[in-house]
Amino acid sequence: MPFRPLPPGCRFWQPTTLLATMGGIGLIRRASGTWGSLAALPLAWLLWRIGGPATVAVAGVVLGLAGVWAAGAVCRGGEADSSAIVVDEVAGQLLALAPVAGVLWLYPFAFALFRLLDIAKPWPICWLDRELAGGWGVMMDDIAAGAATAAVGAAILAGGLA
Repeated sequence: MPFRPLPPGCRFWQPTTLLATMGGIGLIRRASGTWGSLAALPLAWLLWRIGGPATVAVAGVVLGLAGVWAAGAVCRGGEADSSAIVVDEVAGQLLALAPVAGVLWLYPFAFALFRLLDIAKPWPICWLDRELAGGWGVMMDDIAAGAATAAVGAAILAGGLA
């Protein structure tokens, strides 16, 4: 079966489950975090077209805060950080793309660096992942990975490499 079961205590149509899984993307059995990050790419482009880099960044922050609530509710079902939760990847990827959202050729770079940081979890990302619990623990490592990627993207733009 290509889809994973819902985390314990969750019902698909609950607002927290819909948000945490980003409408079911997190239920894809293989590489759900990568699928969540990929879903953020066209969203970042659309947000950039609507209002520029600040709109992408604000959307990432707002989604991150809403994700704390949604992920926390899913975690209370029994799984500390279910693979079905991908709102953290979407919020982090939006933050990662914010400074480079208008430069399409930098999307693969920002995507790859964000995924690398999210998976490898270098310090202080690993500390956030280990020390924070509930919704904050789910969200903050991805927010930190997104912020670090955004800093690198902004440096590339400031250096005139784009």
